[in-house]
Amino acid sequence: MLPAYLSHADCLKHEMGAQHPESPERLGAVSDQLLMRGLLDYMHAFDPPLATQNQLARAHNADYLQQFADTGANVPEDGYVQIDPDTRINAYSYRAALRAAGAAVMAADLVATGKAPVAFCNIRPPGHHAERAAAGGFCFFNNVAVAILHALDTYGLERVALVDFDVHHGNGSEDILAGDTRVLMCSSFESGIYPFCGDVPKAANMVNTGLPSRSGGKAFREAVSQHWIPALDAFRPQLLFISAGFDGHREDDMGNLGLTEADFEWVTRELVGVANRHAKGRIVSCLEGGYELSPLGRSAAAHVKVLIGAD
Repeated sequence: MLPAYLSHADCLKHEMGAQHPESPERLGAVSDQLLMRGLLDYMHAFDPPLATQNQLARAHNADYLQQFADTGANVPEDGYVQIDPDTRINAYSYRAALRAAGAAVMAADLVATGKAPVAFCNIRPPGHHAERAAAGGFCFFNNVAVAILHALDTYGLERVALVDFDVHHGNGSEDILAGDTRVLMCSSFESGIYPFCGDVPKAANMVNTGLPSRSGGKAFREAVSQHWIPALDAFRPQLLFISAGFDGHREDDMGNLGLTEADFEWVTRELVGVANRHAKGRIVSCLEGGYELSPLGRSAAAHVKVLIGAD
């Protein structure tokens, strides 16, 4: 039984312009590093399906789903539709978003049913800024939230945790999951940058650890050790999801946290420990941010190496 690797060519067709940082090349940067380091040899690759409307409706309201479907169906073949100042779609974006959410759902199915011990989704568009009724921040469907709510409703789970270590707070995930006592969400991020929230949690099931600019790996590790791990151990999740954002790397100019591959490797090891203690080792990880291609690929590989037990 091998760890699962989920990606799809549809995710490459979504693009927002030649100079946009959330580029199709991000997926290649990750897969190239996984291939070069031999990690894909220890994983079973799956072609994920498109997410269904019923799956999406657990996390997003009907009006938003219809609006995005209508907008996506009317994008000119060689043009774009602007969603917010930083986010646009092309003619292939709607299908790519369905595929990314479908990958997260399939990963949850594989891990929850014991067909894979863990899963990594190399997908885009990312999802953690997508709120229940709004796109934004390069995100359209909240891939991880869709998968979490699917797992809860399908497999009779009582406790599922989400850990988000992107440089930007997962405001969409918080919007969707705040107040759901079946879920514990732990989020680290750089305070004072997009989406300009998170320092004050929306509900008791949110553990938000905003970090100052230039705080570095030491502060990040202290926040995880002092806040996340005790909360996760008290919650005892039966399944663990990760929103894996690597834009906190010191070479990525989307933020200024100053993290390195060693920090992503360390936090993954800590989360694997939580999953081993409480969730039979079961983890689903989905790519979120990370925009400088070289540090993105290196950091994702460091994360996956620990996730699949190849460290």
